[in-house]
Amino acid sequence: MVDQFIRNLHFTRSAAATTLSAMDTTPPDLAAWIGRSETLHDTLTEAPVRALSATLDHPAPALATGTPLPPLWHWLYFLPMHRHSEIGADGHAKRGGFLPPVPLPRRMWAGSQFEFRAPLRVGDAVERRSTIADVGSKTGRTGPLVFVKVRHELRRHGADEPAIVEFHDIVYRDAKKPGDVEPPPQRAETGAPWQRALLPDDVLLFRYSALTFNGHRIHYDRKYVTEVEGYPGLIVHGPLIATLLMDLLRREAPEAEVASFRFKAVRPTFDGRPMRVNGAREGRHVRLWAQDHDGWLTMDATATLR
Repeated sequence: MVDQFIRNLHFTRSAAATTLSAMDTTPPDLAAWIGRSETLHDTLTEAPVRALSATLDHPAPALATGTPLPPLWHWLYFLPMHRHSEIGADGHAKRGGFLPPVPLPRRMWAGSQFEFRAPLRVGDAVERRSTIADVGSKTGRTGPLVFVKVRHELRRHGADEPAIVEFHDIVYRDAKKPGDVEPPPQRAETGAPWQRALLPDDVLLFRYSALTFNGHRIHYDRKYVTEVEGYPGLIVHGPLIATLLMDLLRREAPEAEVASFRFKAVRPTFDGRPMRVNGAREGRHVRLWAQDHDGWLTMDATATLR
């Protein structure tokens, strides 16, 4: 569903400013958010690690101060703590603040790219510096699209270099309209050496939303997601699917150390329908992908091992 426009996430500042100024629905000063930054601090406590382990159906882990976090589990920290009065109709924070005030109603996590340079460990005090790296826009087949790329750097307290560098790609789009034509789906590759079947139900989605303090109603409010946003069911979180892909790698190659990872959302996955995560190792590179109950590709990813 988002595959057709994610390819256009990389904009230069000048191109972004030019395109934005030409879009009637986007304020011409939206590109002024490029370079804006914020810094947050958190301590990597044990409880979220235990909770996600249970959510992913792992036995209770033997944790102690100094236990390394699995890749992507840093998403359990630096959670958005907006006051209830600051929440918009979709469950996200109202437009403005750190992220640019994009005046389009639907917001999606389109993909991310990571460098894992050093481990983060339970008990670490960590700083996360986030910067708006780019803003751009275009007009797609269903209307205007706005792309925001955020760079996150996570450092242990006192460290000069970041342990993790993450780029987060966000896509904003207009409300769904009658007659909108979605891009044709892409068939997922079959016969993967690594496979795991899953049934994402509303309890799994609720627990992950709670763990990440994610109030976006598309993940738990069936009436909202079907009647307001026009989807056929609750949407499985993109970061949850990415975590399940990385979890498959950990199950199949528990000793592997991940140096980098990237994923791209291709098509939404809806609750109550079987899905599968797949993987294939080729030396230091691991191809990972997810598919829905019809066999359509929903997420495409690659991990590079040390």
